[in-house]
Amino acid sequence: MRLPNSTLVVAFGILAASTAVAQAAPMRLASHRAVYDLSLVESRGARAVESARGRIVLDFSGDACKGYTMQTRQVTELDSGETGKRLSDLRNTTFEGGDGHNFRFKTNTMLNGSPSTAVDGTAESGTESLKVKLKEPKRDQYTETGPVLFPTFHMRRMIEAAQAGETTMSAKVFDGSDDGRKIFDTLAVIGKPITVIEPAKGSDGPDRDKPLREGEMASMKRWPVTLSYFTSGQGERTPVYVLTFLLYENGVSGGLSLNYGDFTIAGDLSRLDLPKADAKAETECKP
Repeated sequence: MRLPNSTLVVAFGILAASTAVAQAAPMRLASHRAVYDLSLVESRGARAVESARGRIVLDFSGDACKGYTMQTRQVTELDSGETGKRLSDLRNTTFEGGDGHNFRFKTNTMLNGSPSTAVDGTAESGTESLKVKLKEPKRDQYTETGPVLFPTFHMRRMIEAAQAGETTMSAKVFDGSDDGRKIFDTLAVIGKPITVIEPAKGSDGPDRDKPLREGEMASMKRWPVTLSYFTSGQGERTPVYVLTFLLYENGVSGGLSLNYGDFTIAGDLSRLDLPKADAKAETECKP
């Protein structure tokens, strides 16, 4: 069973497509700090999880001129009758160039109090290939053919697709997870836009994602998205996991649910800090 901490980070990050997209007007993504409380929604199958709890703290900042920095810490405890309790503490830092072509990533993980192998590297993405250089777990480099998106540009592309009324979007995505060699095939199914306050599907109660029901976020346009991640390959494949969430047009996510097949985890947005945007900096940002 793959650890849920690394795959959750993929989602926040969840997100360079084509040259035409890269040359489009820059999208304004909101710098923010979000705290998600994790809980078990459903467990099934032979490898059933009896309980799950944890928290994700995500700090996202930057713009299309300076690039985007994301720092994530996720602590997750899973309790299974088959494997017992498993506590993971993941710390991930990434930087992505504003044009979506350059990416730096570093991840450190503790499993049951013991350090796991660190991952550290850089990547460059173009229209024809992805080039990755690893420092850890060991020095190495490799190339993947075809366009591959980094997380923030992937998210930007999904918002653009939603704004254009598109209902599906497929892309290859690289975020440096696992050992730094994992490239996912993804398929996003985008629903109709929402502009009114309504409970998230599968909500535990009226207070779920409470920060999104207040202030400017309450009336901001968002779209329900189902995002499936597949191991690269051809033919019919079962998703490694399926992420459902509400994607707001400023890049914030709510209504989080992650389905691993054997179990599903929900993320309740319990806190959201949105620093006031620097109007002067936004005006000066003309990439």
